[in-house]
Amino acid sequence: MKVVKRLRDFIKYNDEKGMTVKAYIYAAYFRMCILILNKKNNEKLESMLGERGQESSFKETKETYHVAKMISKHVNRIAEHTPWESKCMVRAMTAQKLLNERGIECTIYLGVGTTEDGGMRAHAWLRCGEYCVTGEGDTECAVVAKFKK
Repeated sequence: MKVVKRLRDFIKYNDEKGMTVKAYIYAAYFRMCILILNKKNNEKLESMLGERGQESSFKETKETYHVAKMISKHVNRIAEHTPWESKCMVRAMTAQKLLNERGIECTIYLGVGTTEDGGMRAHAWLRCGEYCVTGEGDTECAVVAKFKK
């Protein structure tokens, strides 16, 4: 019954059903790509991210920021409910795809940092203009790569 109620609420209260469904499908696709290509073909995975070493503009219009915030909301909400792991890289790639479909450029950043116990951690985030769409732009991570698309 819980599934039926969730489905009913999704249909009744979600004004952007298409974007929600797309975000879910893209999240699944990019998670699969990360799992498969990361082991077999890093170059293919990197080519999916865009132009290495390039950054998108830091200035955007109000309309662009509105779209970026809406996409951020959808991607982050969907990522919390996927049966697979949808962490920072999946979120960044999903949001990038949704922004690019609307002709909006953005930049994915890949960074590394340290954990509290001295270990290493990786992080990915997506920026559109001055707005951090996913990942909250970790200032404690050193940027090791950036990709504009």
